[in-house]
Amino acid sequence: MSFGLPPSALAWRAKVRRFVDEELIPHEVEAEMSGGELAPALLQRHEALAIGLGLARMDAPRRHGGLELPLIDQVAAAEQIGRVTNALGWCYPEAQSWMFEACDAGQIERFVLPMMRGERHFCYAITEEFAGSDVSEIATTATPDGDDVLISGEKWHVTSENLADVILVQARIGGDGGQALFFVEKGAPGIAVKRSPAYSHTYRHHHPILAFDRVRVPQANLIGPRDAGMTFAYAWFRRERLMIAARCCGAMERLVEETAAFARARRVGGEALIDKQLIAAMLADSLVDLQAARLITYEAAAAHDAGLDLKTLHARCSIAKLFASEAAGRVADRCVQVFGGRGYMRENVAERFWRELRVDRIWEGASEIQRLIIANALAKRGVDGTIGGT
Repeated sequence: MSFGLPPSALAWRAKVRRFVDEELIPHEVEAEMSGGELAPALLQRHEALAIGLGLARMDAPRRHGGLELPLIDQVAAAEQIGRVTNALGWCYPEAQSWMFEACDAGQIERFVLPMMRGERHFCYAITEEFAGSDVSEIATTATPDGDDVLISGEKWHVTSENLADVILVQARIGGDGGQALFFVEKGAPGIAVKRSPAYSHTYRHHHPILAFDRVRVPQANLIGPRDAGMTFAYAWFRRERLMIAARCCGAMERLVEETAAFARARRVGGEALIDKQLIAAMLADSLVDLQAARLITYEAAAAHDAGLDLKTLHARCSIAKLFASEAAGRVADRCVQVFGGRGYMRENVAERFWRELRVDRIWEGASEIQRLIIANALAKRGVDGTIGGT
């Protein structure tokens, strides 16, 4: 690759690709046709293999048993996870570096380290009906009550709630104070699934609407300072936006590979479909989208490893997510078209990616929010201060 990934990133890329191609991809159609579900023993195997590879501790500090990998290595690994549909790549928990900065020793021991070992599983309850991409509008409250807080509110799109035992809840302290994050045990009294909508994709990870009715949570479960919830949310958003971009690159790579192979084999009027100029043009455009998205994403990861200013990194993650997610949508749409009627069948990889990739332009900040972040950075810091000079 022209970017010149370091040997460590290439090694991670190779071993995660083997895992994805040999262990996960063969089960895509089975998962698609069974509501995302696979045999429990197989799901346990996937998690154990992923944890054994080190995927759960890539971002964790070495002092806590993590690998503390450069972000470019993590992006190379995440890109390969993006090659598989049906969220089969979501087979491992992930301990993120911000957790070790925000949590105290007791919280790390009770929540974070068990998650890293696959003993606990988290879900994030941040979004609300009227607070989506702009999480500053969150209305859920955490009212102090002695040594506890009482959390009340409603959270939407709580991804993986059905598979989690710990909920990270973002709430406003005292109703009008700063925002804070809390560890909340899923079984706490007062938590109810209000509704679990069906979504376009076929995942075993559900995204229900949760109601919190004066849920009693120890103040010891407060993550970091009382008003630091947005700080941690932004750290999580930066990382996840970059990882979404990486996974979109993996999806595009798989789509281009599968579609080109089909177009080489399919004969139309005695010629290979790939030799038809309009088909060739769609494949060429898709390869350009993939290469551009990769370079933007890798460069953003390298900027993190170089220790650039956080505000600059925030904009670069937005650039990567915006471009890669929209490029992936274009590629999936073209590939469905090249496959023709086959591309509209759920057993076809292009059809599944066509549905699944659509959400990447919405969650962790919609494309419109990414454009505002990028434009704001440009207005404040200029071109060089946003994307760097030549």
